[in-house]
Amino acid sequence: MKNRRKSKRMIRFMPFLLLLIVLVIIGGYFFTANSNQAENAAGNQKAEQHTDSTKNLTKKETNQKADRNKEVSTFSQVQKQTDTSIEEKVDDLLAEMTLEEKIGQLMVIGFDGKEINDHAKTMINEYKVGGIIYYDRNMESPGQVTKLSNDLQQLALNNAKQIPLLISIDQEGGQIVRMRDKVSNIPSQQELGKNGSSQAVYDSALKNGQELKTMGIHVNFAPVLDLSESDSRSFGIDPKKTAELGEQAIAGFTDAGITATLKHFPGNGRSNIDPHHETSSVEANQLDLENNDIYPFKKMIDEVDHRSFFTMVTHIKYPAYDKENPASISRVIISELLRKKLGYTGIVVTDDLEMGAVNKYFTYEDLGFSAIDAGADLLLVCHTLESQKEVFKGIQKAVQEKKLSEERIDEAVKRILSFKLQSIKETNLNIETAENTVGK
Repeated sequence: MKNRRKSKRMIRFMPFLLLLIVLVIIGGYFFTANSNQAENAAGNQKAEQHTDSTKNLTKKETNQKADRNKEVSTFSQVQKQTDTSIEEKVDDLLAEMTLEEKIGQLMVIGFDGKEINDHAKTMINEYKVGGIIYYDRNMESPGQVTKLSNDLQQLALNNAKQIPLLISIDQEGGQIVRMRDKVSNIPSQQELGKNGSSQAVYDSALKNGQELKTMGIHVNFAPVLDLSESDSRSFGIDPKKTAELGEQAIAGFTDAGITATLKHFPGNGRSNIDPHHETSSVEANQLDLENNDIYPFKKMIDEVDHRSFFTMVTHIKYPAYDKENPASISRVIISELLRKKLGYTGIVVTDDLEMGAVNKYFTYEDLGFSAIDAGADLLLVCHTLESQKEVFKGIQKAVQEKKLSEERIDEAVKRILSFKLQSIKETNLNIETAENTVGK
């Protein structure tokens, strides 16, 4: 009886016991779930922190690697940039150039030899010169000249900035023809002037330019715009006719891919003295000069794209403008007359600084910096290694002594680099093409 009552009590409490068990189980489930969620959240936070840390480390490492691998921009790298203007590209390159590299770009030098010699190597490797001028001493056949151009360019491209050379020549026609027996016939300007045919002048310049281009030449120091009745290098004495024919010559060279050069500013036709040997003065007033001798130059400046031609200044004196200095080192003639009054914005190149008209009266050390200070951009130093070194060192010294500003050098170098970026696209030309083109 007693056991039966006990069983009944157990049965009565059983539902409460089962409910308690169920509650314990459910509570245990939620406790475990919350613990796992907390652990997962902590784990995720830790993982995110690790990821962020890794990202920061990777970014830091990338920046450090970029800094380590950062190289000086070369001409070829700058040239390939398509989203910036020529001016911006030039500024980028100029900002990374040393003073010495800039000075080198101001110089066009000559050397003796039909292949690269120690003279050429010294001026290109050590002085980083920007240009070369060819004479007969450098030219034997179209193929040989093309190979020489290719080899010289390769030598220049081995330098840190990889700036190509500006290769130039005096190929005027008549008496002034390099490698005469291999190129096509080029009439003198006097002959073309007497004929008076604009088409003949254009055709002659076009053919001449095409042959030069094939051999790796970029600039021809022609046409001559000096007014003269007797000089075979002149179109004649009529300033308007000279301007008309000069414009046709520029058009022919331009269409051939060659940059022309107007010379010899402000016009030395009145002088009977050869500036290769001695100095002279043109005794005429400014009005007379500007209505005659300077007129063809002014016409070109007014009517033709300045990127199509350089302007070469002579070593002759013009007392009407400057009583002391020859044109090539006269700030009055280059900066005031040519730049400001006539509005010329292109490249100004001097005649050869090794000519007697100036080297008898000035040191090479003074000539170079004086020409640049006056407003010239390119200096021709066409013959001897020692003269070229002295011109270079004279500019360097003038900057160090505050006689010449680096800003003036930068202005000149900007014009030169702009020309090279726009005009020099190929530095390795086909030799066989030259052999099959020149003189044919």
